[in-house]
Amino acid sequence: MNGGRPLLEVRDLKKHFPLRSGLFGGASGYVYAVDGVTFAIGRGETLSLVGESGCGKSTVGRAILRLLEPTAGEVHLDGERIDNMPSARLRLMRRRMQIVFQDPFSSLNPRQRIRDVIAEPIANFGLAQGAAQIDDLVASLLDKVGLPRDAMKRFPHEFSGGQRQRIGIARALAPGSDFIICDEAVSALDVSVKAQIVNLLSDLQDELGLTLLFISHDLAIVEHLTHRVAVMYLGKIVEIADRRTLFATPHHPYTKALLSAVPVPDPKIRRARVILRGDVPSPIRPPAGCKFHTRCPLAFDRCQQEEPLLRRVSTGHLSACHLDDTSMVGGNRHDQGDSKRM
Repeated sequence: MNGGRPLLEVRDLKKHFPLRSGLFGGASGYVYAVDGVTFAIGRGETLSLVGESGCGKSTVGRAILRLLEPTAGEVHLDGERIDNMPSARLRLMRRRMQIVFQDPFSSLNPRQRIRDVIAEPIANFGLAQGAAQIDDLVASLLDKVGLPRDAMKRFPHEFSGGQRQRIGIARALAPGSDFIICDEAVSALDVSVKAQIVNLLSDLQDELGLTLLFISHDLAIVEHLTHRVAVMYLGKIVEIADRRTLFATPHHPYTKALLSAVPVPDPKIRRARVILRGDVPSPIRPPAGCKFHTRCPLAFDRCQQEEPLLRRVSTGHLSACHLDDTSMVGGNRHDQGDSKRM
């Protein structure tokens, strides 16, 4: 992460959804969608949040923006705490933080022309005086995302998926935001279009100094865009490191399994595939101890009883695995894991 105070700090963020039952709809339990997530993002940095579907990635993004109210924890943007900020002040802060959604069609109003889609945040925050000035700003934003200016007159259904996502990015930039959450922003696009959108985000980041939280399950895309990677499993971050370190020397068994499934461009290179047994446990009744122990090929007794903490394994590299506990000396750590596999 870049030096100095980070732009975004998330501390022990939790989002638990109550399960309603009975005549009066009382809570009969909770879905532990996000269960204690901590990370920070430096100015101008991209942090990618990755993991299987249902691990809580998108919920983290929505809780940061307070599209979902957090159950617990703190979120700080540029030093200001926003998770408990009053609505009036939060509305002003929303100028700085925006989101690009997964589906570029459903996130656009089909009855609005593109000019009005992009102009809406400009008008909401009073960033222009009169229609002519708004038109100039919209035209400038279309230039930035690589769309012709005559797109202003057209409707969302007249554009391809990649073009609609460019419109979504333009709308996110419209209020002058410096922090953008990309929530699976390229997962619905063709491979060649994905690369174009990733390149666009990278260019915009260089030009405007944007800070990005890139939520994705596609590690092949993440490898080309991000500065750091945080790996989530069942509501928790299990590993976080800079891109090169994580892809070259992953520590957590779950990270190793995810990376083993990434296609290798060179057909002569064979990568040993790690097959995880079973399904992801329910977030309604997550396992005790390490949440990954029910599927981990290296699990031993301690994993079932004690939840591992994120520990530093090298500079800027954290992993939540008992095998990385330095109190377990050298080879004995791995001997325990091998001798007591489940």
